[in-house]
Amino acid sequence: MASPVHVFFLMVFAMVSPSISFAGEYSERTEVEQILANVVEQGVDRDWAVALLNQAERQQSILDAISRPAEKTKPWYDYRKIFLTDKRAQEGVAFAKQYADTLTNVSTSTGVPESVITAIIGVETFYGRITGSYRVIDALATLAFDYPKRSPFFTRELENFLILAYESGKDPLALKGSYAGAMGYGQFMPSSYRAYAIDHDGDGVADIWGNAEDAIASVANYFVRHGWQPGALVVVPANYDGASSELFEGGLKPTMTVGELAEQGFAPHTATDVSMAATPLRLQGNEGLEYWLCLENFYVITRYNHSAMYALSVWQLSQEIESLAADG
Repeated sequence: MASPVHVFFLMVFAMVSPSISFAGEYSERTEVEQILANVVEQGVDRDWAVALLNQAERQQSILDAISRPAEKTKPWYDYRKIFLTDKRAQEGVAFAKQYADTLTNVSTSTGVPESVITAIIGVETFYGRITGSYRVIDALATLAFDYPKRSPFFTRELENFLILAYESGKDPLALKGSYAGAMGYGQFMPSSYRAYAIDHDGDGVADIWGNAEDAIASVANYFVRHGWQPGALVVVPANYDGASSELFEGGLKPTMTVGELAEQGFAPHTATDVSMAATPLRLQGNEGLEYWLCLENFYVITRYNHSAMYALSVWQLSQEIESLAADG
């Protein structure tokens, strides 16, 4: 039986068109038919998908925003100021207190620290306060059809959104998110929602939009599924007395050991197992270059957002939250 939301969309579409045809912003795009074929194969009603796609609207502001992400335009000493503020840390402590039972239960069962879960939500949406104002259908359609650089990625996300909206029965036009189509407390892309979202409170819906408990469990599940190692180090500051720039161009995934990097001139500030996999990081800080050895758990954080500066911001915010909570 079709849900009320499905019926509503089909009724609206029937009023504006007596037959199944395309009349929306992207009606002439050849890619539409393949998108429909893919989602119908996953059980989505074709008429419903057509009705929804016909209401997608191109947003130039989305294209403008995605062309200037902070990770690409700001040095570390400016980037960190966005997220590492007293207010964000204090609000993190308040969020952790409000959802203390959920955070404790989830952290105990997954091994992901409460402070890291909290920091992700703090960095992403200021603890659920800033979740985005764009209709997700508009964001994903705009980027799928009008952002060639990453069209394949956003086309897949558009398909995933159609599937999750149809399966959940939620009003797809009411679901809002970031300019990139990320949703809810933890800013999950549609594919991540379908793969990792958790119904923690057992009400039958993994609600990452309005239910902080589900969002907390979903963030932790994302980390677990990407290989989080409970109790392991994340990142350690280091000194570097070498001269090689190539060491810093190997990507985010650790491919050397701490011992091998020590032979190249890295000296961690704290004792670190020389057999641990690590990748070196060099960032421009307020007082000059900063050097870090980023371990496997750091790499897991970058699976959430493929940016070393993002991951370091999350980690440092988590430490600030822990420190404030201990003092308070």
